[in-house]
Amino acid sequence: MSTCAEFVRTQNISGTDSKVSRLSRQNREILQSEVITFACIPEFPHSHRYNLLMSKKLILFLIPFALAIAGIYLYFNFRRTSARTAQVIQWLRDPSSHPELMMTAGARCGDAPFVFPTDGMAGFIWDDSFRPGHRHQGIDIFAGTDVGVTPVYAAYPGYLTRQADWKSTVIVRVPEDPLKPARQIWVYYTHLADANGASFISEQFPPGTTEVYVETGTLLGYQGNYSGDPNNPVGVHLHISIVKDNFGSFMNELEIDNTYDPSPYFNLPLNANRNKEDVPVCN
Repeated sequence: MSTCAEFVRTQNISGTDSKVSRLSRQNREILQSEVITFACIPEFPHSHRYNLLMSKKLILFLIPFALAIAGIYLYFNFRRTSARTAQVIQWLRDPSSHPELMMTAGARCGDAPFVFPTDGMAGFIWDDSFRPGHRHQGIDIFAGTDVGVTPVYAAYPGYLTRQADWKSTVIVRVPEDPLKPARQIWVYYTHLADANGASFISEQFPPGTTEVYVETGTLLGYQGNYSGDPNNPVGVHLHISIVKDNFGSFMNELEIDNTYDPSPYFNLPLNANRNKEDVPVCN
């Protein structure tokens, strides 16, 4: 029997209440049982109370430790690109403020195998981070125009596919990677639709298009702001990434480990781990 039950019994059964003291032994046991059953909350053993106390102390210790780790993560992952992010925000508010950050469609930086696919500023680059746990898989190029205005062109020749349910995306298979001809790569273009999903992809590539050959400079569509949520569109831009091949199919572009650093393809500093501050432009 628990300590709590002993306490209830002493107070209610062995007390000075004369009515209780005149009960028969049988009724006294019944009442005692009812009091204990309905009025008493068993007490935790001493060892269990000790464990609970230690658990609380551990939690109180871990909270500031976890906050410190989160602070370090935020410091190194967001502060490292804060200078470039500030430039991007300023440019988006007034594109005329930094004309030197603009690149033009078809520009080729030195001996780069890829040409720049659209007019605009490469505001966010490969392995940038916008929120905890996020790693950007490609390049975001902002034109500073309205949706459906700025053309997007193929950066390299290959075979274009647009799956039946793709409103804003096309992908181009490149059988021979210009950097490593023994491997195949895929070039992914997206956000070519408005907030409601009205597509800006060229009519030459309707939904269900498969393996249509395109040359460098082929018109693919126009920059848009499609995000999949009409109430939360992205800024008008093109997202382009270079996706790894998996036995003849493209891998999930949402995972950065499934993409390549685009820097050598465009001959631009497009890796946020090496370029922490500058908006990339051709020298």
